[in-house]
Amino acid sequence: MTALRCRDDILQAMYWLRGEGFGEEADAQGLASFLVLDEGLLREQLVILAADGYLEESGGRYRLSEVGVREGGRRFADEFADLQKTAHAECGPDCPVCKGIPRDACVHCAPAAIQG
Repeated sequence: MTALRCRDDILQAMYWLRGEGFGEEADAQGLASFLVLDEGLLREQLVILAADGYLEESGGRYRLSEVGVREGGRRFADEFADLQKTAHAECGPDCPVCKGIPRDACVHCAPAAIQG
């Protein structure tokens, strides 16, 4: 399970770094300090991700392949989906879910405990 989580973290981090303009490539040492992972495990997983076609390796540096960009983006979106939801009243004025509904009655915005 640790290896699978490590691969997810690598793909998400490389997708984020790419998207934020911090670079298309990364090496194991840089990723290990960014992700706070064991560098040995991280190096093993980089090799596996490259062999599986998610990364391209050149001179000890890795970049996302086309498949890696898609998969990294999907995993990043899945991981942070809850953080990207809007709060009650942050929706546009024509939101069919929130319009005219008090916060504690809105199934779109109310916490799960309130929804029952």
